[in-house]
Amino acid sequence: MALVDELGDLCRFYKIGSELFAAEGPSVIRAVQARGADVFLDLKFHDIPNTVRGAVRSAAGLGVRLVTVHASGGSAMLGAAVAGAREAAGSCEILAVTVLTSLDADTLGSSWGRRISDMEAEVLRLAGLASAEGLHGVVCSGRESAAIIRQYPDLATLVPGVRLAGGATQDQARVVTPREAAVAGASYIVLGRAVSAAESPAKAMKMVLADLP
Repeated sequence: MALVDELGDLCRFYKIGSELFAAEGPSVIRAVQARGADVFLDLKFHDIPNTVRGAVRSAAGLGVRLVTVHASGGSAMLGAAVAGAREAAGSCEILAVTVLTSLDADTLGSSWGRRISDMEAEVLRLAGLASAEGLHGVVCSGRESAAIIRQYPDLATLVPGVRLAGGATQDQARVVTPREAAVAGASYIVLGRAVSAAESPAKAMKMVLADLP
């Protein structure tokens, strides 16, 4: 909450992920919302369709704007997520995670038990499932955002793994700068440690905003 207070009007949309939500639960969502900011709840649900439907319904009931599920959960699960959000009768939208930006082709191939020669093709295949089930958009790297928008113009793209030019990539394998993500057509970018770990988060946030076209 100190970060939210420091950034003030520089940022009005915050991602709450698994680590923070497991520690603090819905209370931290309400605390962010009480400061006039919106919440992206990044819990990446991946379970049987009925469980995901209920989980998304509960999450949407908290008034968050975005919730994530894993596209690899399959069409039935993705459709259930959309249904759960609608049952909450709010304005929550669903994003499907395609391939985590921490993964490269070798790591993904070892997980899926087959050789991955074209990462973009894998991302597009999963984006197609999201499009078919009526999701708001997908989570993808900035390297695949433009291709997704060309093939599935109905999908918004959220790009994590965003780093300022010259910044450390940390545990991300496929990173882009804020400008590169925006030029690729990203609807949303996730800044993470590029801002939160900076000596001056407010200064880093201003640099991000200056970098956007």
